[in-house]
Amino acid sequence: MLAVLLAVAWVVAAQQPPVKQVRQQAQVWTSLNSTLHITNRWGLMADFHIRRTHGLADPSFYFARLGATWWLQEKFTLAAGYAHMWLAPSTVGWSRFANEHRLYQQALMNSQIGKTSLLMRFRNEQRWQQIMANDAFTGRWKFTNRVRYLMSFSVPVSKQPGKLAVVLADEVLINFGRQVVYNTFDQNRIFLGFRHRLSKDWSYDAGYMHVFQQKPVGWQYDANHTLRLFFYYNHDFRQHKHHPRQTLDSREE
Repeated sequence: MLAVLLAVAWVVAAQQPPVKQVRQQAQVWTSLNSTLHITNRWGLMADFHIRRTHGLADPSFYFARLGATWWLQEKFTLAAGYAHMWLAPSTVGWSRFANEHRLYQQALMNSQIGKTSLLMRFRNEQRWQQIMANDAFTGRWKFTNRVRYLMSFSVPVSKQPGKLAVVLADEVLINFGRQVVYNTFDQNRIFLGFRHRLSKDWSYDAGYMHVFQQKPVGWQYDANHTLRLFFYYNHDFRQHKHHPRQTLDSREE
């Protein structure tokens, strides 16, 4: 009888779900983001990101993105393009970076509520992620579709229009696809900082970003405390400008 009770207890224990684990990390994230307005309707967008973890000690990823932008209206744009990520290993002793190919489509709208600027962005991504094992490429890829929704508020704090503003932004990222089992919720990114315009074309924002990300196994999470510094270059090549230029900022990997 005792043996039966022990066996039942062992089976019940084995079926218990894993305990939630949250890994706390300190990171630094910097990037250069650019928008080039070439014609009244068409332009280009490109950005490059570097994120390091354990402060500045170790690489987290390198990321490059390129796309075409179409101005549907003065404050509403559509864009699509390609991006590539080089993801550093998180397993101790591994050294090989994994690749990710990504296609994306996005819609972005700017609006004004009193003195507060509101930016809303919806982005859809198709991602092909390289599967690694024992620090080597397995020859297999994981495909997922991910949707992202961003809201960003900018409140001016200087007398000069557009010179200095406080920024509060939040972005939610959701996964879909046959290979998504335990982490339909991918991550949430909330940012608080300030934006400073250096010139007509150049600006930057800096502040604190908290990234809370669920890993594919479902019970492991990363809580990344991130110091963020993003630079923006927005240039208008048109000689005859029919409407004010729209600034496409607050873009992250």
